[in-house]
Amino acid sequence: MDKFRMIFQFFQSNQESFMNGICGIMALASTQMYSAFDFNCPCLPHYNLAYGLGILLVPPFILFLLGFVLNNNISMLAEEWRRPQGQRGKDPAVLRYMFCSMAQRAMIAPAVWLSVTLLDGKCITCAFCTSVPVDTLGNASHSRLPQGEIQRVLARIPCKEIYNGQQLIANEVAVRYLRCISQALGWCFVLLMTMLAFLVRSLRPCFSQAAFLKSRYWSHYIDIERKLFDETCAEHARSFAKVCIQQFFEGMSTDLVAAHCHLPRKAPVDTGEAAEKLLGITDQGTMNMALKSWHRCKPPLHLNLPALPTGNGWAGEGQSPTQPSAPRRETAAYYSWV
Repeated sequence: MDKFRMIFQFFQSNQESFMNGICGIMALASTQMYSAFDFNCPCLPHYNLAYGLGILLVPPFILFLLGFVLNNNISMLAEEWRRPQGQRGKDPAVLRYMFCSMAQRAMIAPAVWLSVTLLDGKCITCAFCTSVPVDTLGNASHSRLPQGEIQRVLARIPCKEIYNGQQLIANEVAVRYLRCISQALGWCFVLLMTMLAFLVRSLRPCFSQAAFLKSRYWSHYIDIERKLFDETCAEHARSFAKVCIQQFFEGMSTDLVAAHCHLPRKAPVDTGEAAEKLLGITDQGTMNMALKSWHRCKPPLHLNLPALPTGNGWAGEGQSPTQPSAPRRETAAYYSWV
């Protein structure tokens, strides 16, 4: 349990670790889904290709979209892309980094599905069973059969229990031929994905490491800024609700006293701390205007640190900010009763 707790804490440490964990879970789920899936080829000439390629390509597309849906940064990317220019410019490099980061993580589960499907070989066997070279692998004496009849016989290759073309081509030969091709494609796909990942990881620092660090930093900043803004809005809403409820009950108590009702005296609730968190925004219209202003013109990413005033003017005007101050002298006085 301690190991699982450590792994769970690592996934919750930051946004990237959390999304890596989600993508890993989706990759494992894709393999479990394929192993639990009951593959039934229709064994019909006009449906085998659609069924085989559909099972091969449609689930990866769904998993790819699901990877985007489960990524919390997709809404942040859309908001940053669609917001007005305002007082803060939009960096296309940061938007590209965010999109590429989400796309790379979302492609993990589809890549696992394609690899497992191709290495298993059932989809390729079902989709291309009618393309088996009968002249090379089968009995050439049956070539006098009509082409339509040959297609119907070959379409039953994935269905061993109803296959009746052993004289034309042996079922084991055709299945092994198609499965070898499928496994070759699967291993080539795995090798290609591994080489691409290796090239991206190894060659990226050699060309644009500074730009990558800049894009990564501001991507993290946008995520943290959004979280802090949501927390600040939630804290303001809590304080606003607390003050409103307190004022409502105070008004009710005043009305009851005016109606000559004797109420038990209670200690007054201090709402000073809640009122301080309102920051002067005490009505709905002002809050809505503040939220619109945050969306339309976010503050620029430039912090103006005020200088400290001194007796002769501003601090730092005549000396370097790193210049050490003069050492402070301390005197000690001793008193004796003798």
